[in-house]
Amino acid sequence: MTAQQLSKIIAKGMEEKKASDILVMDLRSVKDTVTDFFVICSGNSDTQLDAISKSIEEQVYKAGDSPAWKVEGRSNGQWILMDYVNVVAHIFLADKRAYYGLEDLWGDAKTTRIS
Repeated sequence: MTAQQLSKIIAKGMEEKKASDILVMDLRSVKDTVTDFFVICSGNSDTQLDAISKSIEEQVYKAGDSPAWKVEGRSNGQWILMDYVNVVAHIFLADKRAYYGLEDLWGDAKTTRIS
């Protein structure tokens, strides 16, 4: 499965649990990046963040791809990072997303909003 296909599956997992402000960032044309895509979303509570991350795992499993190489942040419930190597999913509480500003840090990336 390509990174672009995987990013769409991850976004679908986010949509399944009513994540807000879903953004797919294509980093392939940005120099010195660590991955091909970021898929970023916001949730309203630590419970919703956990549900979104589990939905992503389920969608990726159904699509026949490998589980995340690494998952971090489930215990703190403010920012969950799911690393699929060529695609990284970021699931934030809204205030933490604004604070870290990944969209601004990687402003050269081509972005697609999922509504």
